[in-house]
Amino acid sequence: MIAIIPARCGSKGLPGKNIKNLLGKPMMAYTIEEALKSKYISEVIISTDCKEIEDVALKYGAKSPFLRPEYLSSDSAKAIDNYIYTIDKLNSKFDYDINKFIVLQPTSPLRTVEDIDGAIELFKEKKADSVVSYTEEHHPIEWHKYITEDGKFENIFEEKLLNRQEIKRSYYPNGAVFVFDYELIKQNKYYSNNSYAYIMPRFRSIDIDTIEDFKYVEFLLEYKRRNNND
Repeated sequence: MIAIIPARCGSKGLPGKNIKNLLGKPMMAYTIEEALKSKYISEVIISTDCKEIEDVALKYGAKSPFLRPEYLSSDSAKAIDNYIYTIDKLNSKFDYDINKFIVLQPTSPLRTVEDIDGAIELFKEKKADSVVSYTEEHHPIEWHKYITEDGKFENIFEEKLLNRQEIKRSYYPNGAVFVFDYELIKQNKYYSNNSYAYIMPRFRSIDIDTIEDFKYVEFLLEYKRRNNND
């Protein structure tokens, strides 16, 4: 199975985040290194429109058969369109025969090879169309509200006054691992009736989008390093 790491140049929340220095190495390197440890991944392919990102990815062991076109790198471009373009081009122009693949976003540097292999094993065991990593939501979604422009509350869900213990546990996608059957992706879908969640712990589920996210991940990595050295 190949792994695709999507990493475009533009980032409004945290400019340059994909190769921003995170405790001595580019953030993207954490994802590449864990992917290369996987017993199921044969190649790690970077999907980028940026030569600087490409150079960093190659340094850490990824491959880059081609750069992503500009129309798939804008803020309005859909990730799924890039996956279709990438797989189609690898199959038609570079003699690959890809029908299943994994996507690993570089903004999840706390994800481990155990998470990667665990999601792939679930995909294989269930003969799934897709497996997507999720983590538990610690605040019940029933508590969420829309806030109007003048600051008033607007219900999203039917209002029920329940204790937290009475509310069913919910989960949200953490952006760390996506395992796909290509036939599903070609239908412009991430999920089917044969899709499954790979559950990850909260502390490995931070998806970096802002400087606050980045600093928090930095703190967690430093804490882990200190404890491993004790």
